[in-house]
Amino acid sequence: MTRVWRCAGLSWADGGPRLRWEGGRPSELERGRRVAFAVMAGGVRTCVGARGHGCPIRAEVSGRSTGARCEECARLNRAHSVAADTAADDPRPYRVYLAWFGPGMVKVGITAAERGPARLLEQGAVSFGWLGTGPLMAARRTEELLRAALGVPDRIPYAGKRAVRAVLPSAGERAAELAELHARAVALDGWPESLERAAFRAVDHGAVFGLEGPVRVDGVVSELVAGGVVSGDLLAAAGPDLHLATGRGVVVLDTRLMTGWELTGAPDDRLTVPVGASGDPGVQDGLF
Repeated sequence: MTRVWRCAGLSWADGGPRLRWEGGRPSELERGRRVAFAVMAGGVRTCVGARGHGCPIRAEVSGRSTGARCEECARLNRAHSVAADTAADDPRPYRVYLAWFGPGMVKVGITAAERGPARLLEQGAVSFGWLGTGPLMAARRTEELLRAALGVPDRIPYAGKRAVRAVLPSAGERAAELAELHARAVALDGWPESLERAAFRAVDHGAVFGLEGPVRVDGVVSELVAGGVVSGDLLAAAGPDLHLATGRGVVVLDTRLMTGWELTGAPDDRLTVPVGASGDPGVQDGLF
């Protein structure tokens, strides 16, 4: 009998990536490890539901969607979301950060202090620095202040992040760009009094992600399909992306495309899913 798994996404724990499986143990992803799976033949991709609950109608969703949710479940999932400004009563302390993805590609954001750098790892931030810590609404007001005053966004599409990984400058240059923006940020007037500013310290994820040297990208998986196979050796992992050495070159797999499918072991060493150019953005769901 064929054993079937359903992927629950990629997470970062203890500084390393792991694939999570519904009802099973996570798979640690070490560089050099073979990543291989097949989508069940004749299967369809179904909505993953919202906030821990399954989709009541098991709606079919697009293979190119990175959220794997139907319209109604996507709406429910955003309810009481910090990102959507519907959780203003959250009592936890929050941190404001600057995240660096490439030259001139810096965003400002917030994350619950208790999560540490997990949010930055999940986004694929090559380098980052904390700006301050305080109550949620103070952190949100600071984020808006910096967006307006510094002209930095709060969202950068993944296609842009992938495109610059092949031409990353040194860790020192990355830190210097962050340091300049951090200095401008803390010099601004209008910071909420309840948000404690942080001294600058750059945290670099180049080695964690496996991006120490030039990163070749020959293509990006645009979607999974029924009966399709993905097989390759893991070269690097950044955010939800796995960089795999395959028979068709170095291909990036956004692991968010794996959710909603029934998966099984790969029958052989092949790559038989659609692969687009490295700048192919696919279909983005959500705010980040």
